[in-house]
Amino acid sequence: MNPSPVEPSAPRPPRRRVHTRARILSAAGELFLSAGYARTSIEDICAAAGYTRGAFYSNFATKEDLLLALFDEQAAERMTELEHLAAAAEQLGPEERARRLVEALLRVEAAETGWILLFLEFRLLAARTSELAERVAVHDRMVTAALAALLERVLPELVPPGASAEQAAEVILAAREGLLARTAAGGPTSEQLLNATTAVLAGLLG
Repeated sequence: MNPSPVEPSAPRPPRRRVHTRARILSAAGELFLSAGYARTSIEDICAAAGYTRGAFYSNFATKEDLLLALFDEQAAERMTELEHLAAAAEQLGPEERARRLVEALLRVEAAETGWILLFLEFRLLAARTSELAERVAVHDRMVTAALAALLERVLPELVPPGASAEQAAEVILAAREGLLARTAAGGPTSEQLLNATTAVLAGLLG
């Protein structure tokens, strides 16, 4: 999710450094999506961004740090989209609103496919390394907390009686990731599975 706000007394990072970080993130994102995480080196990222390794290490300690920063950006954008969707669906009946919101949480747009494959690649890699596994777990907890806060604020109908918003968020995110893993290739079967998962979750949560 978004990083914590900078305290008013803390010095702001120089504009040039912010620009450098943004260019490195953008270049890395394109390379990761086209070649995958394992096949992209720090040297590749530096060359694509037009910076030295020194510029890279002044912004990120490791390639893993950079990728997790990209995942945080993606998660923050997704939460913003869901909040806007919830506001737009306020006039719907509770059952239809729940169905639409669950589908929005689960549906994979074409532009997201590369990010899905990238995240799955990194999760499988992290599963074999305890340090990386813990870092992914920290990211998961942050995304879960952010979604739980969103559910409490604007989507309370997706929190079943007797469950907490955090539990609902965990179930939704686990269902989404499982769905993504099985539907990354797209096609009619993917749409069928999305519809089935949406119907079941909307019934349970809504």
